[in-house]
Amino acid sequence: MSPTGRKTPATHAHRHDAQAFVRDVSRVCDERGLRLTAIRLRVLELVAEARIPVKAYDLLDRLKDGPGMAAPPTVYRALDFLLEHGFIHKLESINSYVGCHHPGEAHQVPFLICDRCSSAMEICDEQVAVLLTAQARDRGFTPASQTLEVHGTCASCSDRPHS
Repeated sequence: MSPTGRKTPATHAHRHDAQAFVRDVSRVCDERGLRLTAIRLRVLELVAEARIPVKAYDLLDRLKDGPGMAAPPTVYRALDFLLEHGFIHKLESINSYVGCHHPGEAHQVPFLICDRCSSAMEICDEQVAVLLTAQARDRGFTPASQTLEVHGTCASCSDRPHS
């Protein structure tokens, strides 16, 4: 219980295992009959390997080192596919992409974004999305999607002096 007497949401431990994430997405694609092309797979791998949110042009630069030609439209189409199916999230405020911790589930999640180290933490608390949707509907607004991004300083950066 929280100090307010409300039940605190369960927390999820998210470890950074790029290979397991790619395997999970591949399995979900198979289950849904989705085509994970070579370029989609490579973009997914690059997003998964990144320790911080990655921009499309950073992905493009990394793809140029590999086989085949990678043009901006190709990268954006791959990102659109991954976004559409919930395998990655786009952080609008920093125009970057991160892998989704739950690629098999449709969900809307807020992110905590550190302005010092650029890390992004997905908050897995369904109550936040439900509350935002309810508040919107109470005001006669029909939400189509949610993007909630909170900027600040992560615990690791708070523990070290600012340079």
